[in-house]
Amino acid sequence: MKTIRILAVDDHKMTLVGYKYILEDTKFPDFKIEMSMANTFNLGKEMILDSAKSNTFYDILLLDIQLSSVKEGYARTGEDLGVYAREVSPDSKIVFLSSFSDNYRINSIMNTVNPEGYMVKTDINEDALREMVETVLTEPPYYTKKAMIAIRNKMSSDIYLDDNDKKLLYYLSIGTKTKDIIEFVTLSLPGIENRKRQLKEIFGVGKENDYALINAAREKGFI
Repeated sequence: MKTIRILAVDDHKMTLVGYKYILEDTKFPDFKIEMSMANTFNLGKEMILDSAKSNTFYDILLLDIQLSSVKEGYARTGEDLGVYAREVSPDSKIVFLSSFSDNYRINSIMNTVNPEGYMVKTDINEDALREMVETVLTEPPYYTKKAMIAIRNKMSSDIYLDDNDKKLLYYLSIGTKTKDIIEFVTLSLPGIENRKRQLKEIFGVGKENDYALINAAREKGFI
């Protein structure tokens, strides 16, 4: 019987164990599941790279959005890992399993990664996981109900956060003064102030202070 290799990356070990138990115990008609786990961004990246080097690519990558790692001057996320996976393991099916269900976060991932699936964790159960695997292997994409609602309610403007945006949010979140952030981004001080105003509009906090911006970005999983 064919073996489908899955890598799940989530910073909650009990969540990983739950996915592993359910999927490896599920009786699929044409294949069985062999699941590996990683609980940090760095470990997930290493395992994806190792699979590429050994030509034993994962069939499916299950990625959470919030992952514990700080690299290149800002917090790394499952979205970043998905972008990386597209480069080194292009045939792997990517599915996000996250608690984030807002339009902006999901549609940001649609633009940057274009995954084969997105599951909001509150929608996940044994049946949904089984259906997800079968769908992404044959006729992707697969979305849970809340994810589909968010995608249908797509924001009118497609806004992409680049590395400078992510670094700006990260350094603000750790208390770095705006005038000192110029050391970490390729923007001038006026450029930083202008981008910060734009980010406040993006995250719906308008003319509020930087603390409001940080909170809004954190709620949507960007910090």
